Amino acid sequence: MVLDWVTVILLIGIGLVLIVVELIFVPGVTIVGILGFILVAVGIWIGYAALGTTTGHIILAASVLIGGLALFYSFRSEAWSRFALKGAIKSRVNEENPHLLEVGEEGRTVSALRPQGTAVFKERHHEVQTTGAFLSPNTPVRIIKIVANKITVEAIT
Repeated sequence: MVLDWVTVILLIGIGLVLIVVELIFVPGVTIVGILGFILVAVGIWIGYAALGTTTGHIILAASVLIGGLALFYSFRSEAWSRFALKGAIKSRVNEENPHLLEVGEEGRTVSALRPQGTAVFKERHHEVQTTGAFLSPNTPVRIIKIVANKITVEAIT
């Protein structure tokens, strides 16, 4: 009788811990959550089979109540906030070093433009794109459009 109680309590306790770990730490549905659910279900089943129907109902109700309260208080008390990522990136790409280029400037491709790649203007590398044409490396190019940080070029013929 005592061994049945110990088995039920251990199975349900370990199962609830695994379910909480699944919800907090492991994204998605994985073996951890499935194993936790199975352990809780087996613990409740053993409670019904070994200890009787009335005791099984009490074990089921207590398991649901304890699991719900553990989840509620763990989120409410922010016990998991020390594990959360709190940093935020507030900057933007190329915000610190504007390109200072103008339409009509000429340069040379460094990499193949398929249709995006790298080109050199005023001895600085810039990410550029064509209007759809593929250009080989070391091709002379001219800037035809600049929108924000998007530089569009064409081959000089």
